[in-house]
Amino acid sequence: MRVVVYVEGPSDRAAMLALLDPLLKQKRQGGVSIDFFESPEGDKKASVLTKVPKRAAAIIRNDPSALVVAMPDLYPKNKVFRHETFEEMKAGLLKNFDDALQSKGRKTDAWLRERFKVFCFKYDLEALILAAEEALKDRLGVTALARRWRVPVEDQNHDCPPKRIVQELFEKCGKRYQGTVDAPLILGASRYQEIADRCPQCFKPFVQFLAGL
Repeated sequence: MRVVVYVEGPSDRAAMLALLDPLLKQKRQGGVSIDFFESPEGDKKASVLTKVPKRAAAIIRNDPSALVVAMPDLYPKNKVFRHETFEEMKAGLLKNFDDALQSKGRKTDAWLRERFKVFCFKYDLEALILAAEEALKDRLGVTALARRWRVPVEDQNHDCPPKRIVQELFEKCGKRYQGTVDAPLILGASRYQEIADRCPQCFKPFVQFLAGL
């Protein structure tokens, strides 16, 4: 089985490969290939919302056994189409997928919809870094953090997304947060099961989906 997962950018891809490495290896041994790709060119979130459904339709038409996953950030809201919640964003992505199929003369049916999955980072990838508190402290070189964010970590909001909080934590320690470097190092030192349990709203369903393949 082939599973294609589209995320927004290089830090998302690197972080997922580092965090989920044990699960990906386990699935590979069972004949399930799970590949992560950055979004196509242009605005990263807009690209996932508009271009990935078209790519998904093409992939599934050519390989009906394939599964395609769109996994953008929920932040910022109302990008491309109106949405503030995951449910609203999912509905918009599924509509774009249906439109892509119909533009190629293919009628949407239940089995095609089942091959296209939608998840998200709420509100962005850095929610997982806030959940990886021990590894985050190690990376910052501190023994304690003055927690000024909501727990569960997916309970932040569009006005204060997790990435902004992580950037501020790094700045207070005299460092600059670099997503492509820091995210995979922090999450690679964490157990994906624990991160999923601390992010039950949006990330845990994604992990459960992969584990159940």
